[in-house]
Amino acid sequence: MQTVRQLSLVKGTQRYIFRYPAGQEADVIDRFASLASNRENEFDWFDAAVLSYQMGRRLEKELDHKVAG
Repeated sequence: MQTVRQLSLVKGTQRYIFRYPAGQEADVIDRFASLASNRENEFDWFDAAVLSYQMGRRLEKELDHKVAG
């Protein structure tokens, strides 16, 4: 069974939830960029950076756990 990951961001009245299979992080980051580059969205480059950072921290913790285990 493949692991499904989730990132979420609450910005004012907007809620962004991204669910994706493990290993598809690059595709999700591409989606962040697409959303941020569209001026019609409230989702901006700072939001994309925050979620990308959260994703990186999660991957770092998982890697540390595997190395330590």
